[in-house]
Amino acid sequence: MNKNAIKKFAIDARNKLIASVTDKAGMLGITPDNCSETITKGADFEVYKTVAGTEVTLNKKQCEQRGKLVDQIHARGFEAVVEEVAYTWFNRICAIRFMEVNDYMYPVRVRVLSSEKEGKNEPDVVTMAPDIDWNLTDKEREEIIDAKMNNRLDDLFRMLFIKQCNLLHEVLPGLFEETEDYTEMLLNISFTNEDDVIRMLVDGIDEKDFNIATVDEDGKTAGQVEIIGWLYQYYNTEPKNKAFAKKAKITKEEVPAVTQLFTPDWIVRYMVENSLGRMWVEGHPDDELKSKWKYYLDEEEQEESVQQELDKIKAEYATLKPEDIKLIDPCMGSGHILVYAFDVFMQIYENAGWSQRDAAQSIIQNNIYGLDIDDRAAQLSYFAVLMKARQYDRRILTRGIGPNVYAVQESNGINRSQLKYFGAGLTEEEKKTALMQLEGFLNTLNDAKEYGSLLNVEDYDWKLLEKFVENTDTESQISFDTYGLDETAEQLKQLIRIGKVMAQKYEIVATNPPYAGTSNLSAKVNNFVKKNYPDSKADLFAVFIERCGEMLKKNGYQAMITQHAWMFLSSYEKLREKLLHKKLINLVHLGSHAFDEINGEVVQTSSFVFCNENEAKYKSTFIQLVSGKNEDAKATLFLSRNCRFYKTNIQLGEIKGTPYTSYWASDIVLTAFKTAKLVGEISEPRVGMATANNDRFVRLWFEINIEKLGLNLLSRENAIASGKKWFPFAKGGEQRKWYGNNDTVVNWENDGFEIQNFKDEKTGRIRSHNYNLDYIFQSALTWTVIGTQKTTFRFCPVGFLYSNSGYGMFCDNEATKYYLLGFMNSKVAMSLLNILSPSMGFESGYLRKLPIIESNHKDEVVNKVKKCINESNIDWDSFEISWDFKRHPLISVISQNRLLFDDTTDIDLAECYICWENECNERFNLLKANEEELNRIFIDIYGLQDELTPEVEDKDVTVRKADLQRDIKSLISYAVGCMFGRYSIYQDGLMYAGGIWDYSKYKDAAWRAEGRPDVSDFYTKNHYMPDFDNIIPITDEEYFTDDIVGLFEDFIKTVYGKGALEKNLDFVAKALGNKGNTSREVIRNYFLNDFFKDHCNAYSVTGSGKRPIYWLFDSGKQNGFKALIYMHRYDADTVGKVRTEYLHKAQKYVETAMQSAQYTIDNATSSSEKTKATKAVTKYTKQLAEMKIYDEAIAHVANQRIEIDLDDGVKVNYAKFQGVEVSQEGKKACLLYTSPSPRDTR
Repeated sequence: MNKNAIKKFAIDARNKLIASVTDKAGMLGITPDNCSETITKGADFEVYKTVAGTEVTLNKKQCEQRGKLVDQIHARGFEAVVEEVAYTWFNRICAIRFMEVNDYMYPVRVRVLSSEKEGKNEPDVVTMAPDIDWNLTDKEREEIIDAKMNNRLDDLFRMLFIKQCNLLHEVLPGLFEETEDYTEMLLNISFTNEDDVIRMLVDGIDEKDFNIATVDEDGKTAGQVEIIGWLYQYYNTEPKNKAFAKKAKITKEEVPAVTQLFTPDWIVRYMVENSLGRMWVEGHPDDELKSKWKYYLDEEEQEESVQQELDKIKAEYATLKPEDIKLIDPCMGSGHILVYAFDVFMQIYENAGWSQRDAAQSIIQNNIYGLDIDDRAAQLSYFAVLMKARQYDRRILTRGIGPNVYAVQESNGINRSQLKYFGAGLTEEEKKTALMQLEGFLNTLNDAKEYGSLLNVEDYDWKLLEKFVENTDTESQISFDTYGLDETAEQLKQLIRIGKVMAQKYEIVATNPPYAGTSNLSAKVNNFVKKNYPDSKADLFAVFIERCGEMLKKNGYQAMITQHAWMFLSSYEKLREKLLHKKLINLVHLGSHAFDEINGEVVQTSSFVFCNENEAKYKSTFIQLVSGKNEDAKATLFLSRNCRFYKTNIQLGEIKGTPYTSYWASDIVLTAFKTAKLVGEISEPRVGMATANNDRFVRLWFEINIEKLGLNLLSRENAIASGKKWFPFAKGGEQRKWYGNNDTVVNWENDGFEIQNFKDEKTGRIRSHNYNLDYIFQSALTWTVIGTQKTTFRFCPVGFLYSNSGYGMFCDNEATKYYLLGFMNSKVAMSLLNILSPSMGFESGYLRKLPIIESNHKDEVVNKVKKCINESNIDWDSFEISWDFKRHPLISVISQNRLLFDDTTDIDLAECYICWENECNERFNLLKANEEELNRIFIDIYGLQDELTPEVEDKDVTVRKADLQRDIKSLISYAVGCMFGRYSIYQDGLMYAGGIWDYSKYKDAAWRAEGRPDVSDFYTKNHYMPDFDNIIPITDEEYFTDDIVGLFEDFIKTVYGKGALEKNLDFVAKALGNKGNTSREVIRNYFLNDFFKDHCNAYSVTGSGKRPIYWLFDSGKQNGFKALIYMHRYDADTVGKVRTEYLHKAQKYVETAMQSAQYTIDNATSSSEKTKATKAVTKYTKQLAEMKIYDEAIAHVANQRIEIDLDDGVKVNYAKFQGVEVSQEGKKACLLYTSPSPRDTR
């Protein structure tokens, strides 16, 4: 089945039909904003003005249809009505396509959308009309002949299509309702237009995908009725995306689209075979029948006492006849589960000696039931079940029976004042009883579209209610009150049919329920589930686990596929306690990628079968398929009979919190959970602080004034006394072990006064929480709470606060703290944690439950952990992102290897890189060896040698190896930092990041470093001093004395010596890999095109966004003018200086260069010289035009003399210079480089 083609058609068809219906409405004078009034009105006609400004005349019937359309629009809105009409026709078109391909058309087997003759576009129904046995009236025959004679083939096709739909109403009334209403007026289809829905369907989706007789190369059915379900799911693609994108509560109208998810075929088979199939063969053993069920799981051998109880249940199953077994899918969608259940029922009936024809009728009437919240889904299920029956009984459509599948309906519209007219022929006592029950039933179904099959309907006396609504007594009471009584009767009959299905108990419940967090749903649904299902209220899938259990008879089977969160999340602990009182037959743990339509790790699932009976010692079968990368891989793994585990409910309950994910835990692991201390007993894992507004209270440390940053403070009292505003904030971050991710700070000035008093403006409530006042500033272990399939733990020194994404684990004993860190980063801890939380969340509650065994290896573990922390610390501090960064490692290696670099006038940068590379490799290998040894120690302590190996993959070692291009780029970044005075080659660490600027301290640093005479001019001229005015131009030609390439060349010459300058520039250029004929050109092109982008990426943190501290003034794509400034040295005059001292001078330089090029054109004799000069003039012309526009923008800002506050951070301050635009000759300019711009993803 080509799902890509199906998806494309469904999405395109929806848009095409909506546009077509909207256009047709416009030609009736109806638009989204207005329903026009009549221009002229007669006895049997009306005239309206169309959206095109023309006039349209409607006959009496058309006027009535238009009136109904207008009423619906006023009641429900234009968009809702158009959506409904478009889908109605989509549904019918697809159904007719399925029927004609499979030769199911009624009353005559003639193709309506296509032709049996290959290559013929004209549908057979058009060709054959009017000679079709459709009981055409004389008028219809005349219209057909007229359309043919006048070549109005699309009009003829539309007429015949509507006629066919009306004929199908006779046999499929649940799908083909009578169309002589406004939907008919709004239909506009064509078979001649290749872009119309009909041709899109016939030509776009291979016919074999509809044909139930089609088999693929493996002999499997390729064409199937399930294609209708795929069409429905894909049709909902854009409504689903729209509902999610609006960031508001999901309405009851949106729930079907949002939660629609077509269940993979193999999982449907697993669920049905292991519930319905199991019930039958356990009571009627038949190996031949069972062999037909590919995904049936045989029971594990049970203890004798358990087997005796099972035999009693099987004896009860043996009394069942095929027609006794009732199966319901309460969230049936398009009926996929019901369709396969039909096949299994058919096998059961045939096994019991029934004919296929009789069995098909009995299955529809007695066995299969379905409910859904969505009317459209119910129509599809109705159609799917009948089409499945049609495979077995050619006359099923004419037998007048329909399947028991319904959309839950509301009672809100029932005119209850008319109930007194019902019950003719009943006794007064019967009337009283019926009325009382009916009132209660109607109350239950009030707002039923909100709740669907979650509603628990009482088992009323349905026969009495059916008699009650069957007859009315109005002869003596005819009044205005009785108007519409027949309609009320029909509504009540329909509600009673639905109510019976909702109330009765079933042998089998099989479903794929909606996955939707109830917090995103309406207040009514929220309140309902809180009241009725408090143990599963967080998500609809969990609520349905409880609800489906309520629908079962004793010893009935409940088969479901749901998200797997119920198996381990603490919020479902009480639900798990309830489920432990049911017998779990088997469970398939699917994990992520069970649905090929869903990418990523968010939707992780399990499928399972429960029996509504308690047997604590029953050995349940578990199959672990989480490693399968897609639907087919999981199905293949299932059939391999590997990855199987067996556990009883007693064993599942041995771990605190009863996680069902303990199914794969060995006896050794279970013993550890039962006998060892828990992490929560020797430490205190704490949920971190939620600021309630990270934009306001949280920064990356390099954004702020460093003088306001308080580091290494031991207590709240020390923090208050320091007078600092910003303090380190553990906030999770990327997967990194042992040490690091220390990049975020929080405003905790005056003991967090502002945060602790941050209130909701409407309610007055304090919004922030979890301050952990007794723990802040203490050393702890921290970790990333939300990860992928694992997390990593780091040592956090004193002075930190902890966030709600970077929790803290506190421990009074230092040795125990290090021992815990070694354990938490071991394979053993990850393996155990996967039992408690096999997802992306690693909250403190799970960590508390981990078993920790302290052994005589404690000292060895502590020493190795300290080494790991030290090595990871060195690695973290080797780059600018650390606040403890000293100097670039490609410079540090010089002093560390003095014997190698004895000539300071000729230091080879390539050799420096080799030294750095060796250092990185040594650190990497040491850390890897330590981690493997720690794994071995803990594997031995826990006795898991048969389950785990100590080896660590390179990708899991979280210190960096050398990377030539990355490290050269970071050297360039460090050089730019030295140009601006952020750093100095003469002193370790930060030199300036806020506060009062003092140029003299750089001279002092050089004097201290080299011990030379303190002569100011000497250091300014002979040493690497910062740029004087905080403006460094970047131009495509060297115009300025402080040109950035020249400054970088001076940096390389100063650090590595004059003698090695050229080879070192060559080395840098080769590492960068940019375009250019010389090393200097390559480096210049890097600064022009890539430096700022790399800077934005370097000065960013996942989850926080880009936070550049060097800002780029950029005139545009022509590279007319660029200049960098250092944010922390910015003042109100900076922009003015950029303009007058640099932009204007650059304009003059370019003008001079253009004049020179023009002179060459005028005087050169060489054609190549003229060509080169002509290109130069073109470039200079564009640059001057760009700079002229830019000058206006920069003048506008310069005149404002904008001030910035470093406490506001990059995001707020950068925005002050964004969006400053001027218009000149239709062009616009923006002051600062806008892509990539600083953005926030917090």
